[in-house]
This record gives sequence, C-alpha cells and structure tokens, in this order.
Amino acid sequence: MNRVLKKSLLALAITASAGAVNAAMLEEIVVTAQQRAESLQDVPVSVAAVTAEKMSNAGIVDLQGLSELVPNFSINETGISTTVTIRGISSGINPGFEQSVGIYNDGIFYGRDQLARIPMIDMERVEILRGPQGILFGKNSIAGAVSQISAKPTDEFEGSVTALYEPDHGEQDLRLMLSGPISENVSGRIAILDRTLDGYVFNTVSGQDEQREEEQVIRASLRWDVSEDVAANLKVSRSTFDTVGRNMEVYNSIGTPDHISVLNSIPSAAVASPVESGLNYSADNNGHFSDNEVSDVTLTVDWDMDGFSLTSVTGFVEYEFDENCDCDFSGAAIFDAARQEEYEQFSQEFRFTSDLGGDFDYIGGLFFQSTELKYNDQISLPTPTLIGDVLAGLAPALAPFAPGASTDRSFNQEGDLWAAFAQGTWTLTDELRLTVGGRYTQETKDADRTQQHKAVAAFGGQYQSPVVVDPISGAYNALWGIFAIEPYETIVGELDDSSFTPVVTVEWDANEDTMAYLTWTKGFKSGGFDARSNGHPDAAVANAGNPISGNPITGSWEFDREEATSIELGSKMTLADGAAELNIALYMTEYSDLQVSQFDGTLGFNVTNAGEATVQGLEADGRWAVSDNITLTGSAAYLDFNYDKFPNSQCYFGQTPDSADFAGLCDVEGQRKEYTPELQANIGAAWMGDVGEGLVLNASVDLVYMDDYLYASNLDPRTKQDATTQVSARIAISDSEGAWEVALLGRNLTDETVINFGGNTPLGGTLTGGAGNSYYAFVNRPLNIALQARYSF
Repeated sequence: MNRVLKKSLLALAITASAGAVNAAMLEEIVVTAQQRAESLQDVPVSVAAVTAEKMSNAGIVDLQGLSELVPNFSINETGISTTVTIRGISSGINPGFEQSVGIYNDGIFYGRDQLARIPMIDMERVEILRGPQGILFGKNSIAGAVSQISAKPTDEFEGSVTALYEPDHGEQDLRLMLSGPISENVSGRIAILDRTLDGYVFNTVSGQDEQREEEQVIRASLRWDVSEDVAANLKVSRSTFDTVGRNMEVYNSIGTPDHISVLNSIPSAAVASPVESGLNYSADNNGHFSDNEVSDVTLTVDWDMDGFSLTSVTGFVEYEFDENCDCDFSGAAIFDAARQEEYEQFSQEFRFTSDLGGDFDYIGGLFFQSTELKYNDQISLPTPTLIGDVLAGLAPALAPFAPGASTDRSFNQEGDLWAAFAQGTWTLTDELRLTVGGRYTQETKDADRTQQHKAVAAFGGQYQSPVVVDPISGAYNALWGIFAIEPYETIVGELDDSSFTPVVTVEWDANEDTMAYLTWTKGFKSGGFDARSNGHPDAAVANAGNPISGNPITGSWEFDREEATSIELGSKMTLADGAAELNIALYMTEYSDLQVSQFDGTLGFNVTNAGEATVQGLEADGRWAVSDNITLTGSAAYLDFNYDKFPNSQCYFGQTPDSADFAGLCDVEGQRKEYTPELQANIGAAWMGDVGEGLVLNASVDLVYMDDYLYASNLDPRTKQDATTQVSARIAISDSEGAWEVALLGRNLTDETVINFGGNTPLGGTLTGGAGNSYYAFVNRPLNIALQARYSF
C-alpha cells in the first residue's frame, strides 16, 4: 500500500470518528462550478473553494499567493511571462499561447497570462476546478479552470476599511469597501485597493531591495432589479500593477571558465560575483520594470422564467503593458530586453439553465469571443556594452557595431471564436444520475510576425529605419547571428480549427451522506503561432548564421492544437452528522501534442509540440468541526507525471544530445515535467472563543508541505528545489459584534527558500564559448510578520 493511500485512509478514519465526540456543524460551501449555485458536496468535480475570509486572513493579494493553499495548483511569474499550472500542466513562455488553465473573472475568460497578475480585492470566493473543463467553461481550459467571483451589491448598507503593514519588506495594503441601496430597486458597491511593497531581495548594484511593487484597483458594481424576474449586474474595474526590479538571483556558476568568472575578468564589466552568499541577493544593473493597466466591463442579466432561467454575460477586457528586462541577469551592461503588449477582447454568452430537482436538469448556451493582440519586443545593446569587449577578441570587425544596436520583433494576431454547448442530467433512480454533455467550438486566427535589425548611435545617434542595405546589413546580420537572431520579412499565418469536446458522468448516492462519481471527458487547447522565435521557420531561408560557430538559424512559427482525454473517479462525503467532510478524486489524463516553449540556449525560445504525456494521481481534502470552537482543515495531492513521448526536448548544459530523430536535442521519454512535485499537502487548524467581556480571540495555523521538483524546462538536475514545509499563523482579537479586529499575521515562519522559476542564464554558454554556464532563480518571499486591522460599519 503506497504512502498516499495510507494517508487518505488515515484521514478518512479520523474524520469518521468525529461524530462520537462533538455535535458541531460545518457551514455549507456553495459554488458555481457548473454555472449554477450548488453545494460543493453535490458537484462531481475536484473543486477547491477558497473563501474571502480565508484569503484575507492569510494576507493573500493575488492568485500566486492563493496557489500556496491549493495542492496541484501553482502560479509562477517569470522574467517575461506568468505560468499557471494545474496537475502539472501549463502553457510555456510565449505570447502566442493560450493558457492551459482558464481563468474566469465573474464569468469572463481571462486567457492572457498577464491577467493572472491582477490584484484581487473584495472577492466572494475563488474556485479552482482541477482537470479538463471543456464543456461549461470551455475556452481552452484543458488543465482546469480558476473561477474568481467578486462580492455583489447588498440590499443593506455596509462598509469596511482594512489595512495591513509589514515592516521588514515595506508592505502597506489599504482597502475600502462600501455597499448598499441607491434607490428602491438599485444597489451599488465600490471597492478600492492601494498596495505597495519595497521588496525582499537586496540588489548589490542598485543598493535597494527588490522587487518593488505598486498596485491600485478600483471596482464599481451596480445591481438593478428590473422586475421580480429580471436582474442586471454591471461591473466596471480598472487595475494598475507596476514593479521595479526582480526577486531574482544568479547562482551556481559552473564550468571552466564559468560564466561569472568570465564577467569578472573583463575590467569594463565591473560586476561583483553573485555566488558567494547564495540565494539571498540580486546583482543585476536594475533595468527591470513592468507597468500594467487593465480595464474591464461586465454586464450580466438574469431572467427567471417558469422552470428555467436565461442568462446573458457580456464582457469587454483591454490591457496594455510596457516592460523591460535586464535579461543578462548580471551587474554588467550587456543587453536589455523590452516588450510591449496591447490586447482587446469582447465576449458574449447566452445561457439557459433549468431549475434543479427535476428528473431532467439541463444547461446549454452559445458563446462568442473576438480578440486583437499587438505584441512588440526588442533586444538592445547599451552604449557601452560588454558585448563590444567580447567581440574585440572573438570578431574584431563586429565590435564597433555592438554599442546601441537593436533587433526588434512585432507580432499581431486577431481571432474569433464561437461555441455551442449543452449538458443534461437524467435522474435514472433515486440513487443514480447520468450526465451527458458536449461543446462544439469553431476558431479562426490571423497572425503575422516580423524581425528587423536597427542602426546604432554611429549612424545618427538614434535608432533608424530597419537596416536593409550592405555593408550595414551584413555587419548587423553577423552581429545578431552570434545570438541566433536573424532578420526576415513578415511571416503570415492563418488558422481555422474546430473541435468537439464531450463529457459523460455517472453519479451514485451510496447513502444520504456519500456521493460517488465517475467522469470521462475530453479537452483541447487551440493551436496558434509562435510570437517570439528569433529565426525564420524555413531552414532554407538563411538570412543570417552564427559567424563564430557557423551554425545556421532556424526558428518556429505555427504549432498544433493540444488534446487531452481524462477519466476521474471521486467521492464527496459528509460525515459525523454534518461535522466533517472528506472529498477524494482519483484521476488519469492523457495529453497529446503538448505545446511547449524551449530555450534555444542563447536568447530565444522556440515553440513546438512535445508529444505525449500521462498525468495521474490522487487528491483529497476535508474539513472537521471538532467543536464549536475548533475547526481542522486539510488537503493533499499525489501527482505522477510521465512523458510518454518527447523526442525533441532542449538538452541541459553538459548533456549529450541523444534524440534519434532531432539533431542536437534530447529525448526525455519517461521523465517528469518541471513543477511536478510528487506530493503536496497542507493542514490547518483554527480556534475561536470568548476571552473577556465583549472580546473574541481567533487563532489559526497552516502548514504547507511540497515535495522536491525541478524548475527548469530542460529538466536540468542542477535546478532542483528541495522539499519544503512552510508554516503560517495568525492571531486576532475582535469585538463580539465583529465591528473591528486587530491581528498579527506571520507568513513563511520557517523561512524556507523556495524557487518558483529559473533556468540557464542567457549568454552563460555564449560568453564562455560553451565551456561554462550559470543559473538564475526567482525566489518566493521569506519570513515576514504583518499587522492587520479591520473596521466594519
């Protein structure tokens, strides 16, 4: 019997014994995982629901913080993207990707990775649905879905002011909420957030802590009860979230010569080695920043009719951001990578839903979405640049062209999607139900990409028009060829794809308190176009090559759809006369044509379809009201990830290429993907009781365990994050009426160093002629203690 099964049986035994010692009751958790309000215990899906109270008590401000509470769910910010992962499946680093995990905000699809960074404010709850969600959520949610539900306007006036202050990292978080009636049939709600963070990684070059964060959100909502049967909800919000610097470190320099030693040996580099003290400080030249602005409007209209309801959800989302990455990740002036993106999205969904409780319950609808994306990025060499010094020895003729040089890329894409979906549940007997559903999706995309080199200061002091005339073009092609970047005319692509995703679920009520289910479903994620490859996809188009190594440059462009077939066996159990709950899900999902983004070993990433993978495991979560004062919670996830076929993986430094079909690449069949810890678990305990006249004490503690994992996409064994156990705790005093509360919050009290993203440093191998390398890592926040206060009125 394996250790995970033992843990699950132990949890079941402990929970089942609860009825003998107490008569407390758990508060019911209501979710909308199937687009209608239902008890969590009635939904045949592996769902983790996190309430607003839990998020506030834990000091969670965004989805990345939330991922620490939910096994098999993680969000990782990288230098140029954000990855969202459920059960080990995520999208790679590329603006051309749709997300494998669909994020939905009040029913509106947030498919771009940058939208996962929006600060959360005044939420009702967040639901994480694990496994393919191809029917009711639909849009590319091949790994799962995250549904964010904001708080709605109230019939009675209420308001609150909350504040958090953490001195060590300079965190200040201030929130205001007002809600109540405006007229007889109109109510409104407004929520405002202002948050700053000074940072927790010391930059030895700038002399400041990083990354520094500044966030503001304002959201206004109106509810209009048009009649007894019709209600309309309008939500308008604007979010800005800006950062300066990175919570990043360069470490583990290896080889002879190694990357850092090469930099230190060049007098003009003036770089201090960032290896001596390990993962606790940064040493780049402070060129990182990210400025983001997001606006969205959502209009939801519900019309209750005789036996069913009609719902219309209209959404408009737009954002823009401007970022710069000092992506050589050192204190030397080598190169900067900037990017800008503008995005607009309009969507419309019509949904009809039957009332629950009949012999046949149904839900169906139509969905349409139109998107427009404009993406640009640039790699530029400063004046002066260390590259000039390096070239003076390797290619003296190119050295004068390096200072101030720039290579620019543009990517544009427009897309339209429409879908029809329906799902019905038949009550076959008092104990048995059958659900059958499907979604048909039709999607089109039109895209283009261009790569151009531009002139330097020696040719006028400003960036010029694209260089197309020799001898300048020849010099620049040779210069950027060293970094595997070639210029090319506009590449154009069109995609027209359709797909049908079915689901079949059988539910069985073993008794009044135990429901078991078996689900079979398919999911897909649409194909698309590589927005960031540094080369032309046609090997016959040889506009440049590496003049030092002689290697040709071949990029990538179009990639295929990704598909999944999943089966899940689960149970939802209410135990101890309502004092405890235990939910278990056993699953297996087979993925084909996985879309991955591979580092080319220099400065770029190429998109490819990796082949096949099998993901299987066990998830369990439960609650136990030990008494009226004590509540225990827990969850665990065992994950087995196996590449069944992946012959074209990027080799890690020092690895001998062994792919039989792809020259220079490695076959990783049988290996685990990055960010797939075998076991994750968390245990929480909360106590509440009167401690004096009119005073209430709340105390809680949470332990989060995570197994070791690799964090580099090339599966380099040097990029191993050791297993960790993080402890957080909170103690609060409040008045018995709940009008005010003061709390002390401790996060990561065990002061664990957790790497959430990393890999090979750009140019590490290039600067050492392939003889040495080094690694970079983004680290999570260390131990911190904050003071919280809330006043409600």
